[in-house]
Amino acid sequence: MRNIILTGMPGVGKSTIGVILAKELGYQFVDSDLLIQQQEQKLLKDIIAEKGVEGFLAVENRVNASIRAERSVIATGGSAVYGREAMDNFKNTGIVVYLKCSYDALAKRLGDLKGRGVVLKDGQTLRDIYEERSVLYEKYADIVVVEDGRDIEGTLALVLEALKEKR
Repeated sequence: MRNIILTGMPGVGKSTIGVILAKELGYQFVDSDLLIQQQEQKLLKDIIAEKGVEGFLAVENRVNASIRAERSVIATGGSAVYGREAMDNFKNTGIVVYLKCSYDALAKRLGDLKGRGVVLKDGQTLRDIYEERSVLYEKYADIVVVEDGRDIEGTLALVLEALKEKR
């Protein structure tokens, strides 16, 4: 099977589910946010503070577009969908799974967005980025898994079932 790329808003569990999914499938696990931090030798929030939102998005796009993995589960950062070259790379090398969570459920899960290294333009709210990104997640998704009312195991079961149907 090809790579499995997990997309979605910050806090939906891409990294958590990704690790478990990789174990279930016998795949490698790649966290693109960690790759960015490794290549830049800085925390995400520090890259954003230093380079600004557009500068961070350019770094994120470059790093994601350069990922050459096989039989891997790749957890992307929530803003990865802004990078066209990155998303083209993901679409060409794998199945893109959008972990979808309602705004209300997401707002309950998230704390300090800036402390998490979330890309926010001046004056942008969680609602703003939710509405802006949801359209992009849907656009690139091969599979949409709705998480509302499910725990990690429930979401994982839906992802596995959807992948089996996709084969």
